[in-house]
Amino acid sequence: MQRFVDSLQFDFNTIRLATHNFAVNNKLGEGGFGEVYKGELEGGQEIAVKRLSKNSVQGIAEFKTEIVLVAKLQHKNLVKLLGYCASPKESLLVYEFLPNSSLDKFLFDPAKKSSLDWQTRFNIISGIARGLQYLHEDSRIKVVHRDLKSSNILLDEAMNPKIADFGLARLFEVDQTQGDTKRIVGTYGYMAPEYAITGHYSVKSDVYSFGVIVLEIVSGQRNRSFGRLPLGEALLHRAWRLWNEDEPLNLIDTQLGDSFEQEEVLKCIQLGLLCIQEHAIDRPRMTSVVAALNGQAIRLPTPKPPHFFGSAVVDEASDMADRYGAPYVHTGDETITNVYSRD
Repeated sequence: MQRFVDSLQFDFNTIRLATHNFAVNNKLGEGGFGEVYKGELEGGQEIAVKRLSKNSVQGIAEFKTEIVLVAKLQHKNLVKLLGYCASPKESLLVYEFLPNSSLDKFLFDPAKKSSLDWQTRFNIISGIARGLQYLHEDSRIKVVHRDLKSSNILLDEAMNPKIADFGLARLFEVDQTQGDTKRIVGTYGYMAPEYAITGHYSVKSDVYSFGVIVLEIVSGQRNRSFGRLPLGEALLHRAWRLWNEDEPLNLIDTQLGDSFEQEEVLKCIQLGLLCIQEHAIDRPRMTSVVAALNGQAIRLPTPKPPHFFGSAVVDEASDMADRYGAPYVHTGDETITNVYSRD
């Protein structure tokens, strides 16, 4: 395997030239890892280059994790790693370039959202589910992503989804069902409650994150579990309330009008709510989710109320850390708190 990983190594000057010395106008965005740049290799192949920031939450351990993981994982709904560069001053990951950027750029942009008709949204949900099923159950290694969110779902030219950013992922043994960490990593609003509070994670932690994404795709709204609005206005609470009041179709993004398959929408809402159940044991396996999305006759249980964190103000993240004694590392849009050594 090491020989294979070594064969993926790029020369730093090759990447520097491809990105025009990491020109500002080639910058695609940035995240917990650092900045991402578009580049073009000498033969004309377009690439996306992730550049490890010196101040990054993620470090060399995550860098090596992502190389090994993505090199081993091959699925049409996972982003493809082309190679890497590990020079004395730079750590770079080189990926296939996906022209439509990430799901959140479409889903939460009023101008771009119009291109997401229901069939496209349903195909994105189904593709993410297939990618997770592969990670959890079908690949040679079982992988827990730990930072699944709409900004880590990339879209190709045909709007097919690809799960990206494996720097925080964890390998599981074949018979292992749960892991523990002293450092909570991920993004508030997508974290399963047992992980956010105690550090316990499993494939069901990813299932929870998937459920949040499903409800975001259906509603066109971003989940904000730690926003300044009262928690009763948060997406997950609203989805549960509408389901419980037998008015689930009121959750649908108004951008869709009447152009959607009602049966598919209701199934997605129900699956989303089942995936965000408070107790991990109540959440479905991705095999069952994929089967349901594929139209197989599966009897889905009635969702129970999901877990809601306290009074939901922005400061609640630190309040929870104080209350439960757990350090938090947030890789999304909110504040990053204390960083601890990797477990």
